[in-house]
Amino acid sequence: MSRRSKPKARVEPALSAARPAAGTRPGGGRARARRRGALDRALGAAVRFMLRWIWLLGSRFALGVALILGAATLFFYAQLPPAEALLDGRARGSVTLLDRDGQVFAWRGQQYGGAIRAGELSPHLVNAVIATEDRRFWRHWGVDPLGLARAMAANLRAGRLVQGGSTLTQQTAKNVFLTQERSLERKLKELPMALAMEMKYTKEEILSIYLNRVYLGAGAYGFEAAAQRYFGKSARVVTPAEAAMLAGLLKAPSRYAPTSDLSQAQNRAQLIIGLMEEQGYLTPVQAAEARAHPATLSRAAAARAGGAFADWVMEEGPAYLTEDTREDVRIATTFDPRIQRAAEEALAHVFETRVRPGSRAQAAIVVMSPDGAVRAIVGGREPSDGAGRFNRATQAKRQTGSAFKPVVYAAALEAGRTPWDVVEDRPVEIDGWRPRNYGGDHAGPVTLTEALARSINTVAVRLAQEVGMARVAQTARRLGIESPLAPGLASALGTSEATLLEMTGAYAAIAAEGRRTIPYGIREIRLMGDPAPLMRREPPAPEQAVSAMTARRLTGMLEEVIRSGTGRRAALPDRPAAGKTGTTQAARDAWFIGFTADYVAGVWMGYDDNTSLSGVTGGGLPAEIWRETMMRIHDGLPPRSLDSERAPPAGGPQVPGAIADALAESLAGRILSDVVGFFTREAGGAAPARPAPAGARPERPERIER
Repeated sequence: MSRRSKPKARVEPALSAARPAAGTRPGGGRARARRRGALDRALGAAVRFMLRWIWLLGSRFALGVALILGAATLFFYAQLPPAEALLDGRARGSVTLLDRDGQVFAWRGQQYGGAIRAGELSPHLVNAVIATEDRRFWRHWGVDPLGLARAMAANLRAGRLVQGGSTLTQQTAKNVFLTQERSLERKLKELPMALAMEMKYTKEEILSIYLNRVYLGAGAYGFEAAAQRYFGKSARVVTPAEAAMLAGLLKAPSRYAPTSDLSQAQNRAQLIIGLMEEQGYLTPVQAAEARAHPATLSRAAAARAGGAFADWVMEEGPAYLTEDTREDVRIATTFDPRIQRAAEEALAHVFETRVRPGSRAQAAIVVMSPDGAVRAIVGGREPSDGAGRFNRATQAKRQTGSAFKPVVYAAALEAGRTPWDVVEDRPVEIDGWRPRNYGGDHAGPVTLTEALARSINTVAVRLAQEVGMARVAQTARRLGIESPLAPGLASALGTSEATLLEMTGAYAAIAAEGRRTIPYGIREIRLMGDPAPLMRREPPAPEQAVSAMTARRLTGMLEEVIRSGTGRRAALPDRPAAGKTGTTQAARDAWFIGFTADYVAGVWMGYDDNTSLSGVTGGGLPAEIWRETMMRIHDGLPPRSLDSERAPPAGGPQVPGAIADALAESLAGRILSDVVGFFTREAGGAAPARPAPAGARPERPERIER
């Protein structure tokens, strides 16, 4: 083969593999990358521009806020007083009431136990407050962002507000300088105020202000007052269990106050003990001990007695030392907690055993010594530990019914009558008014003693007409009944109104041999910590309301009421007693008031809305309440006789000439039988059988139907 005919090898271009695909232009990918890069640079520039402006605006806004916050903080800082001046911030003072033995039994006003620093308190109490309210208190600077974030998270999880983010410093600022109103304005003020306080005061000073100012229920401000109020001890020495209960009050003072619901307060304290253990303030052993022995109330706080008595004392004392006091006052009183318990137990016993469950009937009791020293007041059937409840013993004016008749008889005795005078029980008509006896019967000739024992209305009206109502009203005032009497002879039957305290005081004057008796409850008043009393009661000069002879004779007549008259169910088994029943028209009020040689007691019963009592008279349930009360308060006391005159003077009974005509109209044999029967009883012999007394209520068990 020739050299010309040989095939030549074909050489492909080296870049043939890199040729662009059909339909594309050379350089297209590079253009796209360039465009993307440009867009990224533009977006980056925009973002940087926006961030720069946000930074500029934000930093300036933050700087403005910081300047405003700083200015506000400095402003508040300049206004803050010394910490010492902030420990007691009450608007008014407190009243502490002491019983006859000098023991505390009641508190009124805004209680404050005195300034006490955090370093002086029981460490358990300080730790309980810190563990409950602000666990980072010692580390933050007034505002705690971590605590706020934790509270927000807890609230979000719960779907409601369950935890607050305020520090103790913020709470102190709110309690001391701001209002309790929940508003944005208050919250904005709270921050600079808290910062200012952190700058001005030490942590211990802030804590001291808080611990002295916070309200802890039952009128107690500060932990020292609360410890005294609930436990009868200083906050310096409270136990872990007591500290936990006190700290538990911070959430809701009224709700968790142990005087309101001890078991609820103890349950709340268990949670606080768990927090203290969790945060290392209590060892497991200490926490177990606190759980096993929960805090309990002091004897005085647990007694919950004397509320009505305390309210009365606050009303009777000078207002500038009681209701309006700006000082801390201690009042020594005549109150006897043993007698108070006896009266309350007696009332509860009769209502439990003699009254239908669910009855709305009310009752009140007053017990005093014959000199007027009030020993106990039961103002009603509801609990009496609180302040401001309606006091039926001292505030309710009710018609007195036949309980007023001893006043009429006292006026008659002062005018010269004697208990042995014989009068005629017969129909009476005065200007068209015809008073009737209970049951409508008339007994004929009776002595004044028998007429009072049977509570005969016509005789009381005759006596009032004889001596004049002006003299009756004067006698009532001398005996201590200050409430005005209604005009007319109907007042002789108790149509006028008076308080139970007034009426009991009138009977006390009879028991005190006729000396005027003014019920009193205050012995002395002094400022807290001051050894010298501001006021002290001095016994008044003796003043005879009625003569001693009148008092002795009237006492003998009232003894007969209990011995054989309408008050038989009040008879005491071991000692003599004198008293009188009272039932008003339509049985709206029922009374029994009486006395022994040691004590005078009055009982009222009725409805607040004046509804008629069903089957109740003064000789029934009120007499039984009186008897139960007197039996309890005389337990352990030796029997003493009453200073009474029950036998007629030498020469026999006196029959005034004004009654002679009435006696002449009666059968001689009837008069003789009546008089002989009476003297036979007085001499201790057996009296002839007699029908049921006219005017006396039938003896039957009472059951209140409403």
